Amino acid sequence: MKMVSENGNKAVESTLKKRILIVEDQFIEAHDLQLILEKANYDVLGIARSVDQALEQILIEKPDLVFVDIMLKGSRNGIELAHILKENHIGFIFISANSSKSILDKAKTTQPFGFIVKPFRDQDVLTTLEIAFYRQEYSLETQLMQQMQLQKNITAIINLNLKKEEALLAFGKVVQAFISFDYLEVGFVNETHYDNLGIVRKNIDDYQIISPLKLSQIAAITTKELDETYKKSKIDVEPVIYSEESLINNFQAAPIKGLIAHNFGIKSYLVFPVSIASIQKFHFTFYSRNFNIYAKEHLNLLSNLENILSQLIAKLYAEEDISLSLKETIIKIPKPIKTANGFEGIIGNSSQMITVFDYIRKVAPSDTSVLVLGESGTGKEKIAQSIHALSPRKEKPLVIINCGAIPENLAESLLFGHERGAFTGAIDKRIGKFELADGGTIFLDEIGEMPLELQVKLLRVLQEREIERIGSISPIKIDVRIIAATNKNLEEEVAAGRFRMDLYYRLHVFPILVPPLKKRKEDIPELAQHFITVYSEKMGRKIPILSDFALQQIMNYNWPGNIRELEHVIQRAILLTDGNTIKDIEISASLKMHPEQLSESFSIKTILENERDYILYILKKCNGKISGTGGAAEILDIHPSTLNSKIKKLEIKKELN
Repeated sequence: MKMVSENGNKAVESTLKKRILIVEDQFIEAHDLQLILEKANYDVLGIARSVDQALEQILIEKPDLVFVDIMLKGSRNGIELAHILKENHIGFIFISANSSKSILDKAKTTQPFGFIVKPFRDQDVLTTLEIAFYRQEYSLETQLMQQMQLQKNITAIINLNLKKEEALLAFGKVVQAFISFDYLEVGFVNETHYDNLGIVRKNIDDYQIISPLKLSQIAAITTKELDETYKKSKIDVEPVIYSEESLINNFQAAPIKGLIAHNFGIKSYLVFPVSIASIQKFHFTFYSRNFNIYAKEHLNLLSNLENILSQLIAKLYAEEDISLSLKETIIKIPKPIKTANGFEGIIGNSSQMITVFDYIRKVAPSDTSVLVLGESGTGKEKIAQSIHALSPRKEKPLVIINCGAIPENLAESLLFGHERGAFTGAIDKRIGKFELADGGTIFLDEIGEMPLELQVKLLRVLQEREIERIGSISPIKIDVRIIAATNKNLEEEVAAGRFRMDLYYRLHVFPILVPPLKKRKEDIPELAQHFITVYSEKMGRKIPILSDFALQQIMNYNWPGNIRELEHVIQRAILLTDGNTIKDIEISASLKMHPEQLSESFSIKTILENERDYILYILKKCNGKISGTGGAAEILDIHPSTLNSKIKKLEIKKELN
């Protein structure tokens, strides 16, 4: 579109361009990157060669995204800068050369929106950048959705007029999906004695109030000693996170925190004070049994909710003497707050499954794409069903597609539909699966089996939010949430050229890893009992008891076929059992099916390892030919001498011989 004047044109254009800062100490690489970005109509704010220079420039003009080299001039590196960018909600992409695995592992903890490896091609940069902005958009959307959802849940608790203990347990339950904890301590600052209440999480939906009396019993000290420990403790007046060294150091200043940490196995905690009527301080302290579980984003979420938290506290303590000692109580959450709904069919109270449940609750309210990862038979479809059931789309369809079972010649018609007469045999118009799922959710199971040609069309649907029936002359707008699942390592599939990198990152916005059964054996008794009940009722017979010997058999087996294999084994056991007791479980049939225990499926590879796999794959396709027409260098779009250097550095020759 033409503007009235050249100056006006530049002004309008600059407001539309994405603003990017490059932090790179190598002039040639930085200049090449700048040219690539400017050619693609991005606004490059400048090039910084150190962390200090970058921070100065960020203060002047906040960029939309930053390219960060890991190794920089000065005393600080790109990983340190990345942590600062993350705290300030500025997206970033790492530029990496020959970094060690330990450095790359540290880089991953900052949760970058992408990685590009030197030397890079134009298309690699632009694709990574497009994906980064997509992920950034959905990251911000998810944060906002979390805040709105949590505020709505807390308001509901305030309006229910619950007793204090009931309301605190309800609060603990709804906040769990957003700020995970194993123990939550709440109460006013009291100079004379300890009267805080604790909420301990026993399993997914079972929480218990810990009174000061109960805490003293757990710690094997008197209430007087508990009070003395508390009075010696420094009280935090500002929000703060403790983990690793800072946690140990804080035990000296706040021995009450050390007492709680020792008795509940705590490895990190977050303290958030709230001012009530400008004179009293009320503290929320979230404790976790995991290291480094809390981040600034959790403090930001609580800060944004401080007003509603103040309302909750004022309501709970309005009519009570806050020094009142409470007895240990176990309370079931009233039906209006019941949040276990939506997990039907998923069984397990292990810590691994509780984490999965928390992730489901966190992501369900948004439209964010979800990628469910896990071995075959772990119940990935059940996870997708739960996400849909807990989402605002629950009244709309959930359409399930097994990508591995679609014939290639029918795939496009099945997914997107066709018009009458579009091809030979198209007698009637067909509505595709995506159109059927409009307003709801589509679950793409075994996404790793999807052919490359179909991946391109799926990517277009994700980008444009529209489909075209075969034979149609106009596109159809659709509103569909995508959940995908795979038992493959998609990073390896991308490196091998079998899965599109841009599609991978579109789907990988919110990954959920479902643990194999061997990693959550404490769930086996409950799962076994569930299958015994289900199949006994189907067969119209009395539910048998599982003997201790049979239970030990299934506990000792590693279940390479996961829950599906356990289900089949239990079904067979019921058929073979006479009487009211399952005395023995025949696992020999399963051992024949799985003679070797499966190895870990989801080992994360470094960028260099993925690069090595990809080059090796291309070389094998080219029968080892490096230069010339049809050679690996031509396919990889790099100079043959560069490829030879990479082959030598990555020690690929020995695998080609």
